[in-house]
Amino acid sequence: MTAVTERDRQPGYWRADEPFHVERSQRRSHPASIIVVANQKGGVGKTTTAISVASALAQQSIRVLLVDSDPQANCTSGIGMRLPEGHPSMYEVLNDGMSVDKVIESTNIPNLWLLPSSIDLAGAEIELVSALSREQQLRRALDPIREHFDIVIVDCPPSLSLLTLNALSAADGVVVPIQCEYYALEGLGALTRNAELVRQNLNPSLKITGFALTMYDGRTKLSHEVVNEVRRHFGDLVFQTRIPRSVRLAEAPSYGQPITVFDPSSRGAVAYHRLAGEVWERVLFAEAARRSS
Repeated sequence: MTAVTERDRQPGYWRADEPFHVERSQRRSHPASIIVVANQKGGVGKTTTAISVASALAQQSIRVLLVDSDPQANCTSGIGMRLPEGHPSMYEVLNDGMSVDKVIESTNIPNLWLLPSSIDLAGAEIELVSALSREQQLRRALDPIREHFDIVIVDCPPSLSLLTLNALSAADGVVVPIQCEYYALEGLGALTRNAELVRQNLNPSLKITGFALTMYDGRTKLSHEVVNEVRRHFGDLVFQTRIPRSVRLAEAPSYGQPITVFDPSSRGAVAYHRLAGEVWERVLFAEAARRSS
């Protein structure tokens, strides 16, 4: 066991030690939807959105699996988890074929579980190049455990990499965070084109769940212009909720807590609860449409 640091003593920061377990009576009659949070641009609030939506849904008694598919592992640390030396992570799942149920960890938020990441995942991109059906590794890993949850949320790296391609190949829907600043639409064309290519060639059920407006500052003309431009491009696919720029949102990861736990009454927490409700409504609508088709 490594020495306890000052960061370890901060509220909500804990070590992974509780194994994953779900009672058979709690399993769903149909597999959970997989929602990927993706944008090839960095700094748009992608990881914050994945963590905050996942925790907000879990607080509504929805059983959530949060998957960290980014080698930076910010989703893992942001939820308050420190992996001990040698602890398995997404790397072992994708590269070694380790069963997901041996890697999933409970969190200190009821109804929320985490499939953690580590810096080792950076090597998986190179090692997966020669793998058979390399784009389907994550789908094959998640399929056996989808019945345990109501929704699976995947945080992707800020690039159109093989890890992102794996996530899109496994997903039912994509949530795209868009920062309410200049160049907000830059790169979105490539992302949507790649999502369409994945839908045509690898995953026919893949759809855009919605575009989430983040870092919104109602005091600036630029934020209003970006919102109008995004809505003009994507119409009803844009969620109504706008996530405000907030100091409390920026502080929450350093305490290893989602904003909905760190400061539940803050503007950021309230906004993410609203966004989570919109995401869940669209997920249920899409599930009903698939079952009736």
